[in-house]
Amino acid sequence: MRVKICGITHSDDAMAACAAGADALGLVFYPKSPRFVRVEQAAAIAGAVPPFVTMVGLFVNADVAEVREILARVPLNLLQFHGDEPADYCEQFQRPYIKALRMKDDLDVSAAMAAHPQARGFLLDAYRPGVPGGTGESFDWQRVPRNSGRHIVLAGGLNAANVARAIAAAQPQAVDVSGGVEAAPGRKDPEKVRAFIRAAKRAFVEA
Repeated sequence: MRVKICGITHSDDAMAACAAGADALGLVFYPKSPRFVRVEQAAAIAGAVPPFVTMVGLFVNADVAEVREILARVPLNLLQFHGDEPADYCEQFQRPYIKALRMKDDLDVSAAMAAHPQARGFLLDAYRPGVPGGTGESFDWQRVPRNSGRHIVLAGGLNAANVARAIAAAQPQAVDVSGGVEAAPGRKDPEKVRAFIRAAKRAFVEA
């Protein structure tokens, strides 16, 4: 079970998450988010992270030039697109990417995944009108497709208390958490991070 801690805004939070066993860290380049990081901040955080931890850049319908500038200055391993980006937009950066799908009631998840054949995976998140992610809300985990042949990252309202149940119900390949391990928006609570990662890894072993 791979674990991503998203919404990192400080190097010390990044290092604490890595020490706790995080597989990936997320940097949010969406100005409307309370977890938004400037390029200078992001570069400092990424520069402090040890090898073998995946650095993920999160974008929401960003201007192409903006994404390219960030890629030139921040060593990102993976891109995460949370808006309405079509496949050709996502693929133009020549970087592995995952596509976030907001689980609206009428969303055809299989069709949405088929529209992004080159995506490394799909992050399934709760739907709230006008909010591209980070809602702190969950969705019906039974809606996660089984045996799709695609890598699924489960997000939305996860915390140390419910992540084991979420993994058992949805059987994803990875989980993503932000607000569920925070002391305040953008600041992680080290003990909550440790507890979440322990719970997620244990759930996978015991499954």
